[in-house]
Amino acid sequence: MRDTKIVATLGPASSDENVLREMIKAGVNVVRINFSHGTAQDHIDRVVSVRKIALEMGVHIGVLADLQGPKIRIAQFAEGKVILENGAEFVFDTDAATLGDVNRVGLDFPELIKDVEKNDVLLLDDGKIRVKVILKTSDSLRCVVEQGGVLSNRKGINKLGGGLSAAALTSKDCADLITAAAFEADYLAISFPKNAADMYMARELMRNAGGKNAQMIAKIERAEAIPNLAEILDASDGIMVARGDLAVEVGDAKVPALQKKMIRMAREKNKLTITATQMMESMISSHVPTRAEVSDVANAVLDGTDAVMLSAETASGSFPVETVRVMAQVCEEAALFAPITLDQEMMNMTFGRIDQSVAMAAIFTAYHLKANAIIVLTESGSTPLWMSRFNSGVPIYAFSRNVHTLRRLSLFREVNVMPLPDQDMTHEKATTLIESTLIKQGVLKQGDTAVITYGSNMGKVGASDTMRIRRIGG
Repeated sequence: MRDTKIVATLGPASSDENVLREMIKAGVNVVRINFSHGTAQDHIDRVVSVRKIALEMGVHIGVLADLQGPKIRIAQFAEGKVILENGAEFVFDTDAATLGDVNRVGLDFPELIKDVEKNDVLLLDDGKIRVKVILKTSDSLRCVVEQGGVLSNRKGINKLGGGLSAAALTSKDCADLITAAAFEADYLAISFPKNAADMYMARELMRNAGGKNAQMIAKIERAEAIPNLAEILDASDGIMVARGDLAVEVGDAKVPALQKKMIRMAREKNKLTITATQMMESMISSHVPTRAEVSDVANAVLDGTDAVMLSAETASGSFPVETVRVMAQVCEEAALFAPITLDQEMMNMTFGRIDQSVAMAAIFTAYHLKANAIIVLTESGSTPLWMSRFNSGVPIYAFSRNVHTLRRLSLFREVNVMPLPDQDMTHEKATTLIESTLIKQGVLKQGDTAVITYGSNMGKVGASDTMRIRRIGG
């Protein structure tokens, strides 16, 4: 069982059911539906395929719906692209309807002009092109090119250091959110949130659309989000370390340290983390990754991320199945060297809830007893979430009758998902069934030790109040 989970973006390269099936076999735990591309029907069809295949395979695959957000872009050129030379002047203006040329282009977000001042630096096409503002008018920005290159239609534009006023949720996002609720997304990723208010609004809109089971993931990709990270975490169920746009706004050199900080803060607050962007980028066109990419994935595992994410590698790349397989292997190898600091991390912790106290007691006991497994009977998934914030070296097996909980658990680090029959049963009967299942799967054998948690009132959310230590077959 692999500790770190894999999120794979679906697209043209991974829409075929045979490819999807092989990707799941290779190690995909969660699929990402990217609303920046494709139609609503494309996304619905892909989710239907995933759920059908998962049912056939007897696995639970989570669905992450990723909203596009206010991606600020330039308009289009008469010839599709231009070459900007270093030192040349170039103008951005509000006339998006007129096709651009080597001297100017329109903006699809005219409000950008209000957010920019003379001497500000603008970055285009993920930072490949850099220009400096030398003159601002009411409807244009005259710039000098500091780092030129080929600029083509609809490329993104960012302001170095952040500070753009675009709302986190656009009208397109609100429409896409309704689609995500319709196919019962397990997670909803919000692009470019600046503060907690953006996340509260997204949660409310999703609930109103009928998506009551969806967990909120904040994509940290704005410079303004960094000082507000604590409040964003409090308003979210997890974060995505979205290194692409974040790097453009704060600079590449700051991102590795920010990644570690964000993952650490999220784990301390019992929140989930996904590390994303260019993790296996070269495998879009190559059947092997670079050694730097292997190190990048391994480093994220050692940082404690819940999941690592593939984007174009599986959405449009030539080797989607191979990429997943390689990433899974890297995650497994890196996990062997993950430090166990359970005692140190728990030394000064206090707990105000019975169910959380039971979860912490179970993981502490399992570690010191050198148990073979931690077995969790859960309704909401809170108990395995708390356990998964610590690396104990003991695998966690979460059993639930709730299909929505099982799909959400597919993203939790170190948690292995198992279904329970949807019927009333005693704790003793449930424990016997679970032990038999794990023995059949080769997870446990006679004489092994397992630590088990459950609620004395089975079926009630937040009722975990019991921990047992069992010798299998004893």
